This record gives sequence, C-alpha cells and structure tokens, in this order.
Amino acid sequence: MAPIDPNTAGFFVKYFVYPLSQTLDWFADKLWGQYGLSILVVTIIIRLIILPLTLKQYKSSKRMQELQPEMKKLKEKYKDDAKKQQEETMKLFQSNGVNPLAGCFPIIVQMPILIALYQAIMRNDHIREHTFLWMNLGQPDHYYVLPLIAAATTFVQQMFMSSQMNQQMKSLLYIFPVMIFVMSMNFAAALPLYWIYGNIFTIIQSYFIYGSPGKQKNPGSQNNKGGLSK
Repeated sequence: MAPIDPNTAGFFVKYFVYPLSQTLDWFADKLWGQYGLSILVVTIIIRLIILPLTLKQYKSSKRMQELQPEMKKLKEKYKDDAKKQQEETMKLFQSNGVNPLAGCFPIIVQMPILIALYQAIMRNDHIREHTFLWMNLGQPDHYYVLPLIAAATTFVQQMFMSSQMNQQMKSLLYIFPVMIFVMSMNFAAALPLYWIYGNIFTIIQSYFIYGSPGKQKNPGSQNNKGGLSK
C-alpha cells in the first residue's frame, strides 16, 4: 500500500486511517518508540469509547432474558400464525424498551476500526517495519503464538457471555475462536495483537458485568449475583 497523503486521500482514509496512524505514532513516541504499547493504549481508548454501547447491550440482553416467559406464551398462543407472533413479539420488545439488535452495535462499530487499523499499519512504514517482542508488526506471526492467544482469549471472552446465549448461539463458542485463529495466521501481527488486547479488556469488563462464568445463572433467571445490579 502507498503511504498516506492526507491532501489526496479519500474520506475514509483522510478522517479515519490517517488520524489513527498519527495517533499510533504519537503514543509510540511517548512510549519509548514501542508500537506494541501504542496499540495497547489505542485499544483501551477505543474500548472505553464503545463502553456505553456494551453496557446497553448487557442491559438489553438481561431484559430480554426476563421477557422469555412472555415470549414463550406468545409463541404458544400464535404458533399457527408466524406473522402475528412476530408482530406481537416486536410490540413486547417496544413496550419494554428492548432492542434485539443491541448486541450487534459494538461489533458493527469495531468493523471500520479494524479496517482503518489495518490500513494505518500497512501504510505507515514505522509500524509496518517495527519489531515488538518476537514479532514484526507488519508480518504474520509465523510462530503462531499470537493466533493461539487470540483464539484462546476469544473463547474465554465468549464464556463470560455464554449465559446470555441461546443453544444455537452457543455453537459460536467454538466456531468463532477457530475463525479468529485462521484470520490471525494471515493478518499482520499488529491486528491479532489489537484483538488480544481488546479481548483481555473485554474479559475484565465482563467479569464485572456478568460475573465469573462458573457462577452465572442460566438464561431466564431473574438474578445474577455475580454481575452488575439492574
């Protein structure tokens, strides 16, 4: 990729990629020239910015659990009319302030961040050629240490959220970490490093929100003593 020229760059590069690249340079300059630490600081800042969305996701999923008995009644009442069942379920969500898509917001927000980060790394010679610990941030980790850690932390992160999942979604506990491992094998090491930092942040955050995985209640339970109160 060509270096970034903010004067000729398109909207996304000029207002997302270039500022992110400059931010990484600035923090690296303050952190003894270590871009691995710079990525850590930027990750924490990004996660703090999207924290309100994460808390909204938690509140929505908890409220949806509490509505499970009502949803079950609607399913039985309108079992022969799928359209009416869907309409009444949406009315139930609206009357209780539940957004079934709230869980997607943190993921949607992070997608352009990941794209911008990838371009910021590959178009910044300082980052692309930087060595942090055993890895070159601009090249895949050929020792597969980062992909393994990325997959493991993804699995642990999802374990914290497992009480919020139905049986179908719980299959993601095993599928998603494998996907992260495969992608991390092919991406520049800086990306799985960002993913690992983010996972660790989310694991700590989830401990305070959901409680430890072993102490969580099953979906539909009214109380979760390990997590935050309502």
